[in-house]
Amino acid sequence: MAANLKLAALCLLLFVSSLPLLARAECECETGEEEHDKAGALKLKIIAIFCILVASAAGCAIPSLGRKFPALSPDKDLFFVIKAFAAGVILATAFVHILPEAFERLGSPCLVDGPWQKFPFAGFVAMLAAIATLIVDTIATGYFQRAHAKNTSAAVGYVEASDSEQAHGGHSHGVSAVIASSFSDDGAQLIRHRVISQVLELGIIVHSVIIGMSLGASENASTIKPLVVALTFHQFFEGIGLGGCIVQARFRLKSVLMMALFFSLTLPVGVVIGIGISSAYDENSPRALIVEGLLSAAAAGILNYMALVDLLAEDFMNPRVQNNGRLQVIINISLLVGTGLMSMLAVWA
Repeated sequence: MAANLKLAALCLLLFVSSLPLLARAECECETGEEEHDKAGALKLKIIAIFCILVASAAGCAIPSLGRKFPALSPDKDLFFVIKAFAAGVILATAFVHILPEAFERLGSPCLVDGPWQKFPFAGFVAMLAAIATLIVDTIATGYFQRAHAKNTSAAVGYVEASDSEQAHGGHSHGVSAVIASSFSDDGAQLIRHRVISQVLELGIIVHSVIIGMSLGASENASTIKPLVVALTFHQFFEGIGLGGCIVQARFRLKSVLMMALFFSLTLPVGVVIGIGISSAYDENSPRALIVEGLLSAAAAGILNYMALVDLLAEDFMNPRVQNNGRLQVIINISLLVGTGLMSMLAVWA
């Protein structure tokens, strides 16, 4: 599954990166003159690439430090607190940053033709994306859990057959049943974490490419400055959320490094693509508005679902949290702080 999702993510990245090249259609609406400082803007973009790359890698790596720092391991309370904060950042990113942008794009006065002014496509696409994520999430989880159950049954059958030759049937059957139950519960939970981590990364890729290309295509230094700070903060804590899911999924080292590298490079690559197409890219052309609006809406729907269902509900309903009132209060506060800080960044970016 990991290989298939990585291939799908790569295809999606290439597809999304090629769309703005089509955005050369004429647009009658005027947006006003802006002062452009191409040299200054380019310097800021280069700074942004390195800042975002370092922040993304650092955020994704922090949960993996649980081996060296036991306080950060998945079975500690601090892990739940950090993950709640990161989930709050992702949730605010979807609701406060991406979804309003989708409404703005698809409601632009440049889109005078077609149904764009007559129907709230941004909300509709976000809803469909959330439903599609639910379908992928449940189908993938169910498929791999059935495969795991089949393998577990075969293994237990082998154990029972071996035990029956060496011990009394009743005793050996009871031991085998306990082993089967333990393997089944642990395996189902592991599969769930693996599906969550990979679906979440796919959702992050969509909006990271869009944001990166928008930053790279901008020639206004005053617009880029706050974006560098906002995106660095955002990528760092989004990386912590994704890194936490990857740690819980217990992937092999090669898969962990590939997922972390892919996440860290996606937004900087988007910036590089934006720089490359900046001369041909018109962000106010109808095609650009429609493409960016639809993809932003889809990304918002995916991230809303992942943050609420696969990150927050998964942890908040965990028996460890449910049986600890103090931890419940702390992670709720952590969630509110994460959403609050990320929402505040909307003032500047």
